Amino acid sequence: MAGMTLEQLKIFLAVAQNLHFTRAAEELYITQPAVSAAIHNLEQEYGVKLFHRIGRHIEIAEAGKLLQVEAQKILDQVSLTERGLRELNNLQRGELKLGSSLTIGNYWLPSKISDFKSQYPGIQIDCTLANAETICVGTAMGQFDLGLVEGDVKPALQNTLEYEIVGSDRLQIVVGQKHPWFEWGEVDLSQLTQTPWVMRVRESGTQQRFEEALQNWGINLSELNVILVFTSGEMAKAAVENGVGATGISELMVKKEIQLGTLRAIRVIDNREGKGAIAEIVRPFFKLKHRQRFQTALSKVFEQMLISSMLGSYQHLSESGI
Repeated sequence: MAGMTLEQLKIFLAVAQNLHFTRAAEELYITQPAVSAAIHNLEQEYGVKLFHRIGRHIEIAEAGKLLQVEAQKILDQVSLTERGLRELNNLQRGELKLGSSLTIGNYWLPSKISDFKSQYPGIQIDCTLANAETICVGTAMGQFDLGLVEGDVKPALQNTLEYEIVGSDRLQIVVGQKHPWFEWGEVDLSQLTQTPWVMRVRESGTQQRFEEALQNWGINLSELNVILVFTSGEMAKAAVENGVGATGISELMVKKEIQLGTLRAIRVIDNREGKGAIAEIVRPFFKLKHRQRFQTALSKVFEQMLISSMLGSYQHLSESGI
């Protein structure tokens, strides 16, 4: 038996994804007869049907479905191995794939990437931004070497993903100049139900943390007058800045607007026990990685840099007496 080749697997996957021999050939820059020959040779070698020919169309057969899953695993592992070999030259070249939730990716991560690139200028960094749930799933599926999220890792993924705190920020309740709270500067917990709210979607890490804080304060989300729900923190910020209600948002996102005076952060006073303590929402930033997948040298170095950066921040706070 000659056995299957990586080239045959690449051709098979292209056909399986396109369900079309000619489009697969165009995608791979080879001839259509070469594609047909590769599929025919696989079917002949193992005595199976990978595709059903139905008129001018094709459908993937059961054997094809099995091979599609296993072929993707094989090619992914080959790709990781090739990357690992390229990185052996003192990390002078290679690619790092990161997935980040939106707030982290837009406001916290860029300085970390910049520091890393200054040390390893030949490394290409590919960073995908999405909501926390998408990044968790993507990291579990092997799309990213490392994921960075501020939301929770769902129980279904906790056996697959290893997660560790590498930073934190605070959520602040902010309002625009037209909101009555703008002049007050602070409100009691009981007053949170007395204004319209702009929220993020449930998949957002920011929204998850805000809802947790409400629960801890004894407030059910259904008690709030939610008038708008956005997929992006920037949209929520813009709506509030234009006078629509209040929102809970990362302090990283509104630092500039607070300095300019177009938004104001509102202190929330927890007076349930008569102490008048300030109710704060501090949330961790989690680094995610797959528990079993091969980890490249690049990924390990970037991971260690994040951990060192966090420890350095804690040391600075300690020395400052904070």
